[in-house]
Amino acid sequence: MLLDTPICDFGWKPPDFTLKDPDGNAFTMSEQLGDKGLLIAFICNHCPYVQAIAERFTQDAKELQEHGINVLAVMSNDYQYIQIDNPAYMKKFAAQHGFTFPYLVDETQEIARSYGAVCTPDFFGFNKDGELQYRGRLDDTRMGNPVDRNKELVNAMKQVAQTGQGPRKQTASMGCSIKWNQDYGNY
Repeated sequence: MLLDTPICDFGWKPPDFTLKDPDGNAFTMSEQLGDKGLLIAFICNHCPYVQAIAERFTQDAKELQEHGINVLAVMSNDYQYIQIDNPAYMKKFAAQHGFTFPYLVDETQEIARSYGAVCTPDFFGFNKDGELQYRGRLDDTRMGNPVDRNKELVNAMKQVAQTGQGPRKQTASMGCSIKWNQDYGNY
């Protein structure tokens, strides 16, 4: 199911979390929140929207990291239902696309629920104080890959790093719905 993200709830402070990558290394959100901010991206391996942006997202994440903005990716899909989203495939997906940031497993889907994540990709950009300042799309290319693109996420996060505030005009990200585990109930 194709979904759009809700508009940015400026100033919202998320609950802290600790999640592990496929190798068992733990990462805590509050420890990743640097003095220039933090981007958290809810993604998965199988979604055609994520696959379409994976290379551009990796490039943009590297650019953000070069500007001192930390990046975390979180996979919240029920990987018992969608096997290609399991941790072994996450590791392969991250290597294939050259991720320079942790790709974390939200096995209970608690983090996606607490953030109100609805689709993959779903981007949350926080300032240094942990306040939400961006909830938009990666860029303006949709499913294409033009050379001349407007890097909306990069531009917004650079603004957040410099001013603590995100742009007031943001375009929703769109993608596949998160695949919720029926044992935990639907979102």
